[in-house]
Amino acid sequence: MTKCIMVQGTSSNAGKSMLVAALCRIYKNRGYNVAPFKSQNMSLNSYTTKENGEIGIAQMLQAEAAMIEPSIHMNPILLKPKGDFTSNVIIQGKSIGDMNFYDYQHKYHDTALAAIRESFEILSSQYDVIIIEGAGSPAEINMRKQDIANMEIAHMADANVILIADIEMGGVFAAIAGTYVLLDDYDRSRLKATVINKFRGNLDILKPGLDRIEEITGEPVLGVLPYDETLRLPEEDSASLTTHEFAQDKDITIGVIRLPKIANFTDIDPFEYEDDVGLIMIGVNDDIGDVDAIIIPGTRNSTEDMFALRESGLADKIIEKSDEIPIVGICGGLQILGDIIHDEEKRESKQGTINGLGLLNVESRFNRAGKIVAQSVATIPEDIDGLAGEIFKDIAGEEVTGYEIHEGTTELKSSSALLNVKKGQGNNDDGMLDGASCGNAFGTYFHGIFHNYNFRREFLNYIRAKKGLEAKFGEDPYETQKDYSLNKLAEIVEQNLDMEIIDKLLFKQD
Repeated sequence: MTKCIMVQGTSSNAGKSMLVAALCRIYKNRGYNVAPFKSQNMSLNSYTTKENGEIGIAQMLQAEAAMIEPSIHMNPILLKPKGDFTSNVIIQGKSIGDMNFYDYQHKYHDTALAAIRESFEILSSQYDVIIIEGAGSPAEINMRKQDIANMEIAHMADANVILIADIEMGGVFAAIAGTYVLLDDYDRSRLKATVINKFRGNLDILKPGLDRIEEITGEPVLGVLPYDETLRLPEEDSASLTTHEFAQDKDITIGVIRLPKIANFTDIDPFEYEDDVGLIMIGVNDDIGDVDAIIIPGTRNSTEDMFALRESGLADKIIEKSDEIPIVGICGGLQILGDIIHDEEKRESKQGTINGLGLLNVESRFNRAGKIVAQSVATIPEDIDGLAGEIFKDIAGEEVTGYEIHEGTTELKSSSALLNVKKGQGNNDDGMLDGASCGNAFGTYFHGIFHNYNFRREFLNYIRAKKGLEAKFGEDPYETQKDYSLNKLAEIVEQNLDMEIIDKLLFKQD
């Protein structure tokens, strides 16, 4: 029979996702067939699974920690916020449309819970151990009747719950005690232990508080996890872009346009693992500064963000920079780089049809074709126009992989394609082409394009050569350090938490 344990938090960003990933790696290393599970996730960063369905990026990372292929059943409900209290609702990988918060909570609850039960049962038939992640806080008592993310799931899975709290947020003891107090006896019976996360300082100073919390809750504190700045793992929440400290003062600086409705910003993660590359986030009201390339990332609303770029004047600054440096667009960023985004029916936003930056001679169109979700494979053509042809000439013919999550299609005009598609949709035309290249600009619908080491290496080596720096080759620092970070995260958890108690909670031993 499958064994389960659940991690819930006193708040969002308390460290639930990382603790689940660590436990997945720990029990995988012990020989168990383990899988992550998050019944409902709200995230702008998603990943395309083998079933060509969307899940939250955190569940993709947790699956990697468990050394298994990600599946739609690891995150059966994904909500992608679109603004105005509306989200795109994705059930078992497939979009069922946009809903406002009230309708989803009150009219779709039973349907969502049925899908959650089905996915959990499928995972239970395939894995020995399931590590479950909650969402937000279980103490949101105003929404307990609609809960399908925390205690309702713990009861469904018959899972003991570990509560994790972020000490950096302040008021950590009040958050723990308050969570226990606000739950009724039925839900409180599931809470079996507490973890404090992101601690910096002398643990002896914290100990009196730990003892008192154990007295108040009647349950053990499993330990205190130290803050480790060396860990590098994908972030799920766009709020992390505000607090995340990107490396600065490096030989190469890449500017990333922080679009108001930015999404899938994990596309830039691999650059953080390059020891000579720094990233700066450029808001719509910021100056671009001295950068060696600009990336326009994905967005949940390309017409709204294009409008914001025009209104702020940043559009003109990007166009001016395009004479000097590479400008790269990914997904919505590709659409923004084009001549025009057609949206006559205002399916994307109230802006309707809008002119793009005009750096690529392509036209994008929102129509009734629906969302494209696919794992994709392509090759790099021999005859790419513009700077991209120079950058990638030495790897022409090589395969690259990625995943697509986009609405709208793109028609090539005089620009050449960036990729020849073997699997997936790309621009969604009959020619099986993806992206575009013209002048110093190029773009693609492939999320994860820079996760392909040779593609990223050639891009950076072009910039290195331009700056008189030595080219770099060898192993992919992203893949090497990501796995190192997962192993180190598991090691930190094993060294600082009482794993004997966790074992008892998981396997329900006295």
